[in-house]
Amino acid sequence: MKEIFRAAMVIARRDFTAIIYSKAFIFFLLGPFFPVLVGIAAGNLGGQIAREAAQPVVGLAMVQSDSEKLLKARETLAVNMGESYFTQMKIVGDPARDGATNPQDYLKKKEDNLSVVVTGSLQDPTVTGTRRAVERESAGIELLAAYAKNPSAMKLPEAKADFVAETANNDKQLRTVTAQGGQILVFFLTMLLAGMVLSNLVEEKSNKIIEILAASIPMESVFLGKLFAMLGMALLGIFVWTAVGGIGLQVAQGIPNFPTPAVGWPIFITLCFTYFIMAYLMLGALFLGIGAMAATVREVQTISMPVTMAQLINFFFASYALTKTGQPVEQFAAIFPFSSPFAMIGRAALEPNLWHHGVAIVGQILFAILLLRLGVVLFKRNVMKSGNAGRIKDAGKRKLFGLITVRG
Repeated sequence: MKEIFRAAMVIARRDFTAIIYSKAFIFFLLGPFFPVLVGIAAGNLGGQIAREAAQPVVGLAMVQSDSEKLLKARETLAVNMGESYFTQMKIVGDPARDGATNPQDYLKKKEDNLSVVVTGSLQDPTVTGTRRAVERESAGIELLAAYAKNPSAMKLPEAKADFVAETANNDKQLRTVTAQGGQILVFFLTMLLAGMVLSNLVEEKSNKIIEILAASIPMESVFLGKLFAMLGMALLGIFVWTAVGGIGLQVAQGIPNFPTPAVGWPIFITLCFTYFIMAYLMLGALFLGIGAMAATVREVQTISMPVTMAQLINFFFASYALTKTGQPVEQFAAIFPFSSPFAMIGRAALEPNLWHHGVAIVGQILFAILLLRLGVVLFKRNVMKSGNAGRIKDAGKRKLFGLITVRG
């Protein structure tokens, strides 16, 4: 075992050095920043479009005095209930001045962007529009009409504020946000970084370097070394991205204030880091096994796609079990190896117990070793078998040639 780890460290140092000193590593570090920049630009553009888009308006076509009372009621109630609670209103007509006008004529004017038109009186208002728009606006219009008729009868009492630090329901909801954030971050980093193990092994298979390594050291050392090298590269990338992201948040508006997890921030961050390593090792070991079965990059892409989709399902499963702590579905998500890291991150945010994290991490380590061992077996059967088959075939040819020579 000592010799296997010593040889693995040699392979890991070789691969890690080759990666970080390559020009492609710079593009690897810059890779995640492009989606972030595109997301920020798209968000700003979407917000600008939403702000500039024409908002629906409630048209008032009642007697002038009733329309003005309705507008005043909206202005008064919006102070207490919020501006967004009531749709914008404008006076579009007055039957006393313009005569009886069909409400549909007002709705046809595109420049006003009316969703509904209110006609009639405060005692008996009529809302004209599509079914969806009428159902959306009727309650607010009825409230405003009642307040406009008799403001004193609907005077809102001033509630006294009595603040507490947190409640049981609010505490769980807030910590769920932290749990979801940790799950998403670990899943994103795992899927972004683990797939790079595939191309490395396929490349060395194609140029026969892997066969030279297999003849020199145990294949377990080769697989373990490559996995450690990619993990070291991933951790280096995460360190750079975290440093740049922290500086960017400080310059922009400060670090967001996430709810404190049940185990506390230092332990939660440590567990997230540990579960990322576990998820990376398990998925990386699985990808090494896939690389052992594939001969070309095209085969790698074909085989790895179902694995990637399955891992996405595992993430969704762990997210679904997040709010069902202690129930069978959540317990299964915590036990099943591929969903266990994400489910245990949720537990760390919601539950203060720590002993089950130790059990889960040990189980994940054993499963990663099992996957790595399975990958080695598959590699020996698919790659090393070709050498034996070739030698047997050549020996058969020599034997047949000898028999022909003797008979000749």
